[in-house]
Order: sequence, then structure tokens, then C-alpha cells
Amino acid sequence: MSRNVTVGLDGSAESRAAAEWAAREAKLRGLPLRLVHVWEPVPEPMAQAHRLGAEKLRHWGERIPRETAEGLRRRHPGVCVETEQIPGRPMDALPKAAKDTELLVLGSRGLSGIGGFLVGSVGAAVIAHTDTPVALVRAGEQAADEHEMDPAGIPSAATAYRPVVLGLDTAHPDDTVVAFAFEEAALRGTALRVVHGWNLPPYFAYGLPADAELNAALGRQEAAALAAVLRPWRQKYPDVEVVEECPSGSPANHVIDASREASLVVVGRRVRRSPFGVHIGPVTHAVLHHASAPVAVVAHD
Repeated sequence: MSRNVTVGLDGSAESRAAAEWAAREAKLRGLPLRLVHVWEPVPEPMAQAHRLGAEKLRHWGERIPRETAEGLRRRHPGVCVETEQIPGRPMDALPKAAKDTELLVLGSRGLSGIGGFLVGSVGAAVIAHTDTPVALVRAGEQAADEHEMDPAGIPSAATAYRPVVLGLDTAHPDDTVVAFAFEEAALRGTALRVVHGWNLPPYFAYGLPADAELNAALGRQEAAALAAVLRPWRQKYPDVEVVEECPSGSPANHVIDASREASLVVVGRRVRRSPFGVHIGPVTHAVLHHASAPVAVVAHD
């Protein structure tokens, strides 16, 4: 694995937003940025067409990463920007490219002007078939979106970072996911907001009378489990403020709600070795489609 941040680039608005975010991430990490442009060879009959000549396609394919790199170098002078072109299908080539990086960044179209993602087949396939952390950035994402409003209530990239949000399952906590979230919070000098949602007993779903004492006891039990998981990490990262939240209800909905005030959301994905299908888990799937902030998916065994 190389020491760099890689972004998949196709010239779309969402991939340009991903490249800008990746440049900021590379600067935080003190790493070079690699722009990977995957182009699919055109069948010979199409390449011979007047408007789709091989020479024109090659020129366009070279222009996208070159012009993007030039712009990033101007806007992020401290970041070393490299470019690479790979022939093939993006859903095949990008997982291979992800093996040579610390973080792969992809663009994703927004569901609306307010928030949320539209995760296409390429993004879903890449996330499901790589063990490297993958960050998704929606079109229109701005540097100021990661930061608190200034005292006058105006968006600014010069203020403190918003918290990093970690969606955590205390029944199956994974060190890789937790460590990634703590590192991202430490890089940003911000708090880590850990959200652990848990389900109410079955009687709640069936409309039976609730047991207030039992609910309170379950809440204390879940909170204690969360505190126990995070205790060694608090000691390892003493400078990171940790905010523990343990509400009852849908874990995905609570993480999505927290994303509205986040600079980054971190969720895990259990690695499945089957080559067939796309498996990213129901909570991660929901967060990917509806979070308001960039989402980092960290694979774990």
C-alpha cells in the first residue's frame, strides 16, 4: 500500500468535488494526491466515427486529469499532485487502484440540494470489493461545509472543523474502524461524536405497554458497553474530545441525523469474500444514501 490519497476522476461535477476534498485530506495527512482516470476503450467501429475518432478520445482522456491536476496545484500549493490513466471498466480498475493507496475518494451525485447521496453501481461495487477505506463526496461539497459557521453565521473554511461522527456497533466493534475515526478527528483537531443506536424490546413494536424501568436499565447497559469500548481509545487519543451518544431506535437514522452537523461520517463494512453481489450492510447502505456529510466506509473482518 502506497502512502497517498487516491481519487477516481471522470470529469463529472461529483468527481471534481471529490478531487477537491481529497486534496484537502491529502494536505491534512501530509501525503501526495493521486488522480486516477479510468477510460474504457471504445470498440473500433465507434472509434472510426468522425466525432469519436481514436485521436479525439485520447486527447479528451488526457485533458481531464491534466487540467484537474493543474487546478488542484494552484488551489492547494502544498500538495503534490500526481496523475495516472488506467484502461478498463471503472468498477474493475478502481478496486485494483485502491490497493495502492491509504484512502480512495469517489464522487457521488446528491439526492437533493439539501443532502444525501446517489450511490451508483460503480461506487457500490468499489466499496464492496476493496479492503481500503473509501470516502464518498457528493457533488457541490465545499470546504466551508466541513467547518462551523463564523460568529456572524456565515459559512467559512477558516473556523474550527465540525465533529467527526462514528457509527459504532458495540456488539461487534472493530479496531480498524474506530482507529480510522479517531485519526480523522485528531487530524482535524475536532471532537469525535460516537453514535450507537440500539433497538427497543419487541413489545414496543407491537404496541404493548412499555416498561419504563426496563427501558432505562437497557439504556444504562448500552451506555456502559459503549463507554467500555471507547475507554482504551480515549487513553490512546487524550487530545480528542469524545462525545458518546447511545439513543434507542434505528442506528442508521441516528447516524444520518448526526451527519447534518459533521465534517465526516465514518461507518464500517464487514468484508465478505464472495465475488458475487454487492454487500455493504443495511446501516452503511442507508448512511451512504442519506448522510449530509462525506462518508468514509472502512472495511473490517
